[in-house]
Amino acid sequence: MNLRTPGRLLLAPTAAFAALIGFAAAPAHAAIWSSSDQWGSYTTSDGYTLYNNIWGSGAGSQTIWANSSSNWGVWAAHPNTGGIKSYPNAKKVINKPLDSLSSLRSNYHVSVPSSGAYNTSYDIWDTDYDYEVMLWVNHNGAVGPLGTSQGTATLGGHTWNVYKGNNGGNEVFSFLRTSDSTSGTVDILPILRWIKNTKGWWGNETIGDVQFGYEITSSSGGLDFTTNSFSVSGG
Repeated sequence: MNLRTPGRLLLAPTAAFAALIGFAAAPAHAAIWSSSDQWGSYTTSDGYTLYNNIWGSGAGSQTIWANSSSNWGVWAAHPNTGGIKSYPNAKKVINKPLDSLSSLRSNYHVSVPSSGAYNTSYDIWDTDYDYEVMLWVNHNGAVGPLGTSQGTATLGGHTWNVYKGNNGGNEVFSFLRTSDSTSGTVDILPILRWIKNTKGWWGNETIGDVQFGYEITSSSGGLDFTTNSFSVSGG
């Protein structure tokens, strides 16, 4: 379940929010921007938006930092409890109907901890936030996708385990890479076309946000998540 759109954010309890503001750690790296605010955001000169996005209940402290859209990271200390606490991410807005897209690709290179419970994922939305497409490139700990298994598919340069579900607010299509990776290229457009043309799960939706980040359930003691490089191209 991923309630991270502006109109559907799930607020953390007041006590947890106070902890976020008062006790968040300093950025792990020297950076041109950092924030420990629950909804801290920063827009880069090349049109990406970075977002701290601590949206789940029972969250701990978290600080996001950035040197650029392609070099940013997060220090997070969320308790070892169930439920997603945050999805710090970088976002590129596309705002084009699916059938009008000629290409949509992304590169990523991350450094992630060996402990904790999280996934590293793309989160792709239509402009109405009726549909959510998640592409998990790696995951660790007690985390899993929403919905039921739809088998496997080889698309966009990777083989995925596919799941389909609904979180009560929107349809969720999750693609979990069958082997974890910390770097690579994803050809996103064939995945979106497969959902429409092969499965018929959506129509000619206008693709809005392409987000990339870390969906963190627990990171007890404080863990670092680093995006060494990242970009989205096409349109």
